Amino acid sequence: MRKFPIYILAVAIACLASCEEKKETPKVIYDTKPEKVTAKADSSQIKIADLPIHMEGTKYLIHAIGDVRIYDGNTKTYGTSKTNSVSYAISNYNRFELTGYFENLKFQHIDSTALKPLTDKKIQMQTVTFLNTISDKAKKQILVYSLVDMDTNKDGKLDANDIKCLYISEFNGKHFHKLSEDYQELIDWNIVEAQNRLYYRTIEDINKNGAFDKDDLVHYYYVELLSPDWKTEKYDPIGNNGA
Repeated sequence: MRKFPIYILAVAIACLASCEEKKETPKVIYDTKPEKVTAKADSSQIKIADLPIHMEGTKYLIHAIGDVRIYDGNTKTYGTSKTNSVSYAISNYNRFELTGYFENLKFQHIDSTALKPLTDKKIQMQTVTFLNTISDKAKKQILVYSLVDMDTNKDGKLDANDIKCLYISEFNGKHFHKLSEDYQELIDWNIVEAQNRLYYRTIEDINKNGAFDKDDLVHYYYVELLSPDWKTEKYDPIGNNGA
């Protein structure tokens, strides 16, 4: 009988262990408690703000607030060994949109020194979009946000591994509120200018397996952007709604 060297057996065991470790973590972990589970603030993080940006046609500066990021790298400088790389940039600005990973915004009127925070909740914002075409047409200035507001996988932090949701506010941060339903993952959204509507899709984990896949349910919604309360309306483009 042919015998395999011990080191080959060890490599095989290590490979099997590695495969088990790579098992995907669910985006949602369910329990019997109905209340939201939110992440606690990490007091060890250092808070910083990006330099303010001003979006064309508005009267407010926006300051993105977040954490200093430290990356453990292999960079070397003369006379030293390995050092850490520190990033002080928490967002990217592209005319009418902020992207990145930041936890709050502060708004400052261009004629004032006062800064007003968007929220006191623990969240992680990923995109903030100014609806400039609606502003030009209807003279109503609106911001739309994609963000994380619950620690749905219960790992103690808010990040891209949790459910992404949709929020809206006036440009100065007032009337900031959630459009999408809790525990429904935002798929995408767009604006139909001819109707002054925001359309969006979400997906619900109806089989409660903690992941979003082809067996789950897609929901369709729209919001009348010129309405005072931004009430969400559900619609069904798949079903037969008549002529």
